[in-house]
Amino acid sequence: MIEYKAPLQDIRFLINEVFDFQAHYKTIPGGSEASEDMVDAILNEAARFSEEVIAPLYQAGDKGCVFTDGEVKTPAGFRAAYGQYVEGGWQGMSAPVEYGGQGLPLSLGVIKSEMIGTANWAWGMYPGLSLGAMNTIYLHGSEEQKNTYLPPMTEGRWTGTMCLTEPQCGTDLGQVKTRAIPAGDGSYRISGTKIFISSGEHDLTEQIIHIVLARLPDAPQGTKGISLFIVPKFRLREDGSPGDRNQVSCGSIEDKMGIHGSSTCVMNFDGAEGFLIGPEHKGLTCMFTFMNTARIGTSIQGIGAAELSFQGALPYARERRSMRSLSGSKQPDQVADALIVHPDVRRMLLTQKAIAEGGRAMLYHAARLADFMMACHARGDQQGYEDYDDKLGFLTPVLKAFLTELGYEAANHGVQVYGGHGFIREWGMEQIVRDTQIAKLYEGTTGVQALDLLGRKILLGRMKSFNAFRDDVNRFIRRHENRAEMKPFIRQLKRYMLRWRIGTFRIAFKASRDRDMVGAASYDYLMFSGYVIMAFFWAQMADKAFTALQADGKNRDFYRAKLQTANFYFERMLPRARAHGKMMLKSPDSLMAMKDGHFAF
Repeated sequence: MIEYKAPLQDIRFLINEVFDFQAHYKTIPGGSEASEDMVDAILNEAARFSEEVIAPLYQAGDKGCVFTDGEVKTPAGFRAAYGQYVEGGWQGMSAPVEYGGQGLPLSLGVIKSEMIGTANWAWGMYPGLSLGAMNTIYLHGSEEQKNTYLPPMTEGRWTGTMCLTEPQCGTDLGQVKTRAIPAGDGSYRISGTKIFISSGEHDLTEQIIHIVLARLPDAPQGTKGISLFIVPKFRLREDGSPGDRNQVSCGSIEDKMGIHGSSTCVMNFDGAEGFLIGPEHKGLTCMFTFMNTARIGTSIQGIGAAELSFQGALPYARERRSMRSLSGSKQPDQVADALIVHPDVRRMLLTQKAIAEGGRAMLYHAARLADFMMACHARGDQQGYEDYDDKLGFLTPVLKAFLTELGYEAANHGVQVYGGHGFIREWGMEQIVRDTQIAKLYEGTTGVQALDLLGRKILLGRMKSFNAFRDDVNRFIRRHENRAEMKPFIRQLKRYMLRWRIGTFRIAFKASRDRDMVGAASYDYLMFSGYVIMAFFWAQMADKAFTALQADGKNRDFYRAKLQTANFYFERMLPRARAHGKMMLKSPDSLMAMKDGHFAF
């Protein structure tokens, strides 16, 4: 059985030394409340809740939810744990004070979500989906809608969902058929079927608020004709409390490969009462608030998979004995040496460690950008909001796709370290693999995210966001290129940044002659980008580790391990980018030449 331990030392290293969140918090509204003592207390209590309350439910929850006559019963212990979560005020930690929240920086909420998601991803999806619904209502809802829905959602008494996918369409939302008919009283009647709805029905809360995409009668075809609606599970009484059941029901729950503790529902809307949120026909624009929140949240699953699998594999590698070291016995008094002495086992463990720690740094940087973005929104600084939205939007597909791809790789390494025991359920390692596979699929598959990065953010965006990120990297390079111990990292970083820029121009030139070039190059382009971006953050961590060691302070083993992991990343993981760099420049011919009929078997 895996015993999760929150990596507080690494978390504190990032927020205190690499990113200096205390200085950052002084520049944003509400940040002054996030004192060093308060942040420390939040981290400790979030760690305790994750380790002691929800981590023990992880493997037991794999038995799954139970569906009976339209009702969903979550696994044993889930409801009690959620009650403790609400009692602790966790849902409203980063929510606005005017709606009952604590008004703390969004980045603190991300750190909390990382610990919860790593300890028990299936459980964490219930409150996690609500955060996206809350952000959507906060940014696009009317004052009446905010005052009605946000206080109970902030408290955690109500949860929320995102209802996009339909049987005939997933990513291609232009095919949405759900209809919204005006009722004449300001409300609408929503009719249609939505599938793959996480947390669509459950027994954790008294009310569920569905955020639903649907079409008005006069809507144009395609994505320009989609509007967004709030549809509560129970209609609201005049005092705002849940009343009669709305015409929305759960038809079934999916029998999935993993995350069995999370209810994934088929939701039927049969003339359900709903309310327009945002402008007519602008639903997809509003929904992107929810989707981007969910995509950043999904990237946590990649980090969590690497962290949890590493935490399961490391003690096993230390305790399990098999064969002797090739360089001579390391434990001659034992029947065999421990697995951890073997180079290939270390390769897998270091890969897991590098992914978890490098991915965490990428995530916290994105969380800091989100803090700035929300601060601009609060100040009414629309230009600033859009600038930070562009920076975050550039990273979002990389965070979502690259980190979940690597997280899945790390989870498989965990099984491999265990050997045959990794294939047996009681150890918990194979569950991480099953649970993590979905992270590469929902909120847009890796291929969809790759197209978003290369096609939309880079080429259609005329490299604006790429150049902004490149400027950040170049500033770091200029500040550190003369530091002797940093030169091995800086040399490689400069080299790969140049390859990235030249490769982007070459793809753009080829795509101007053959549009299939974008689709053919996009996956490798995203993976190349991910490895280079992670290298940038590993270089930053190495710089801080060197500084700490030169100061002759405490925790010297921690900083040495950080440098050794950075060296491993630059020597054995970053070179993967070369292959992706070569493949992303290849012609689409080898992909597109074969006729459809020749695929037959």
